[in-house]
Amino acid sequence: MADVRTNSEKVRLLIVDDEDAFRRTVAKRLMKRGIDTKQAVSGEECLEILKKDPVDVVVLDVKMPDMDGIETLHHIKKKHPKTEVIMLTGHATTQDGVDGIKTGAFDYLSKPIELEHLLGKIMQAHEKLVREEEKRKEADFRANMEQQMIATERLASLGTLAAGVAHEINNPLAIIRESTGWMKSILNKGELANMPRKADFEMALGKIEKGVERAKRITLQLLGSVKQTDSTLSEVDLKELVDETVGLLQKEAANKDVEIVQEIDPAIRTIWTDPYKLRQVLINIITNAVHATGPGGKITATLEPVDDRVALTIKDTGQGIPKEHLKKIFEPFFSTKPPGEGTGLGLFVTRSIIDKLGGEMDVESQLGQGTSFCIRLPRYPDAEGELDKS
Repeated sequence: MADVRTNSEKVRLLIVDDEDAFRRTVAKRLMKRGIDTKQAVSGEECLEILKKDPVDVVVLDVKMPDMDGIETLHHIKKKHPKTEVIMLTGHATTQDGVDGIKTGAFDYLSKPIELEHLLGKIMQAHEKLVREEEKRKEADFRANMEQQMIATERLASLGTLAAGVAHEINNPLAIIRESTGWMKSILNKGELANMPRKADFEMALGKIEKGVERAKRITLQLLGSVKQTDSTLSEVDLKELVDETVGLLQKEAANKDVEIVQEIDPAIRTIWTDPYKLRQVLINIITNAVHATGPGGKITATLEPVDDRVALTIKDTGQGIPKEHLKKIFEPFFSTKPPGEGTGLGLFVTRSIIDKLGGEMDVESQLGQGTSFCIRLPRYPDAEGELDKS
């Protein structure tokens, strides 16, 4: 006899009844129909089984000693809300079945039952689960598509404006920077050594220079985020690249009393990637981690193999990122830093680079406990061009 399946998946079933002969007979006959069937003799055992190994459908007898079916149903719906429950009642206790439906049961049957009738109810309950899962996936898909469309529209606008804006801003910035340098050279001349409030003028010029550098950095990041450049692939020793990057940022971390440690699997040797772009990614993420981690904190860089890829994880013990911000941190110009301290382009550029390198990047964070960025990169470029060289 053919197996009973819905969408090529076996129904996972649990029969709960204290009548051993009835329970075992029904379970045996359902297993012959291809249904993966477990058994429990009490409500307590039912809940223990569900805790360890959830099922799709529970066939639950109402009349049981200790914890009866209605009480068991309450616990199931509270702890396993997606599990469908079919109640079994005696002819004289059909009201229990009605009460069960009010509590959340899928349906009820009266004993003695016909196997085909029970089988039909089980399949209906499972099909309901499948439909609800499909609806959930469709809703998630639509939400993701909407987010992608919003991001695409932003990127289109950003790409159109970036080059022109950067050019228009860089020209006056160059004039301001040159004029500032000229004014500083005049202030350094001997005849102005005793100039009143000379220190105030020097401080003001220093602020102008910092402002120019910040504006220039923003335009460079803006151009880097939309400019399409080919990836220059080469064989890269990841351990050396991580060592080099950590070395560049070690002094800044030490000044904040933040420790940077490395946990590198000896099996990790080399991969084919763009070392310059990957270094930029590491600098961006580790710098953010240093800024987010307080004195006495720690940043851990981990390298380990994952199937045919390499996983590089940067984990800090910093302040963490609020849950409502996690989906926004890769958007252009979004920043959790105070005004004037962040451009909001660092992580946007970082994800763009990882995408172009054929990799993936995920982030996990908990407030007060820290943040973890995990990058997965292919060991070798795909023969058909897995790495984006557009």
